[in-house]
This record gives sequence, C-alpha cells and structure tokens, in this order.
Amino acid sequence: MPSAQTTQDHETIRHWAEERGGRPAVVDGTGGMIRIDFGDRDEDLKPISWDEFFQHFDESDIKFLYSPEANNRFNKFVNA
Repeated sequence: MPSAQTTQDHETIRHWAEERGGRPAVVDGTGGMIRIDFGDRDEDLKPISWDEFFQHFDESDIKFLYSPEANNRFNKFVNA
C-alpha cells in the first residue's frame, strides 16, 4: 500500500486534480477555504480559477497531501 505524498508545487497539484476530473473550488462563505471538487458540482463549493485557487493556497501556507495511486482521489490540505 503506497503512502501519501505532500507537495506545494502548483503544477503537480493541478495535474493530479485534472487527471482525476477535479476542479478548483472554495467553500462558500469561508473567505478562502479551498477544496478540489470531483464529479457533480457540490452545492457548498463555489468554482474558482486555478489562479485564484493557488493564491488562496499560497496565502494559507499549507501543503497538499495526496495519494499518488492512479484513480485514487484521496487528498487533504495540511499545515506546512
């Protein structure tokens, strides 16, 4: 069982998300809590551009924790 990896690299995060059908989003009403939305649009998430997503990401000083396994959507944002 492969272990999760972390990154702060924008291209790695974007490629990982898009490869799995993910889209950048922000949790509505939180002022910037980001998520990657998969499948049907989650009503609690507001779609944003990748530029806006990474602006929030960088300002929050967080890392992206993810599974490198193909088709595995496990991910979360953790303190750097």
